[in-house]
Amino acid sequence: MSEVTPAADAVAARLAAVRARIAAACARAGRDPQEVTLIGASKRQPPERLRAAIDAGLRVLGENQVQEAVAKSAELPLDVDWQLIGHLQSNKVKPAVRLFSTIHSLDRPKIIHRLEREAARQGRRLRGFLEVNLGAEPSKHGFAAADLVAAAAPFAALERIEIVGLMAIPPYEENPEDARRWFRQLRALRDELAARSAWQRPGFGALSMGMSHDFEVAIEEGATHVRIGTAIFGPRPA
Repeated sequence: MSEVTPAADAVAARLAAVRARIAAACARAGRDPQEVTLIGASKRQPPERLRAAIDAGLRVLGENQVQEAVAKSAELPLDVDWQLIGHLQSNKVKPAVRLFSTIHSLDRPKIIHRLEREAARQGRRLRGFLEVNLGAEPSKHGFAAADLVAAAAPFAALERIEIVGLMAIPPYEENPEDARRWFRQLRALRDELAARSAWQRPGFGALSMGMSHDFEVAIEEGATHVRIGTAIFGPRPA
């Protein structure tokens, strides 16, 4: 275990507070906290903060960039579950398949097909979320909500990439309560897909939604995976 420092204590305390907030949100929604996977969104966070969170019990880290994740993974314990939560460039598919268990940002057919082929080459199996651009924002990636059911059809029964659910980064709302409509929309899209025979299989139905600012509302609306960064690790270094 790492040497305990005041900074490490602060990370551990923030992690405990986040877990308590997750439990409270689940209680309000009549859900079991075990249904919610906490992902530490570790973009640009120094390894010592990640190590402090790992020492305090965090086991899933979400990175936005493949290269940053590869570098950090060499410094951190082997039992960390690395998941990609940021946009994946085509030229980073090979190391992504090698490192990550789950890709939350399957945002276009081309990248899904490339991942499927590369996973076959490496003898790997990955989980994935179809990313939906709920607000049709030009600055964000993802399938259009209106096209999702048809666009998702070819990916219901891949051999190497198991699609387990949907992911979204909704338009930012100053008041977290105002984000509820976006989370409800993603849940409705999930339900629409789940009603199709091709998606009626064990393992499908997860919802990756909610970040530090709004994860409690997301949990109340059915989130199974929340991506929380600054609420655990503190502000990113300049």
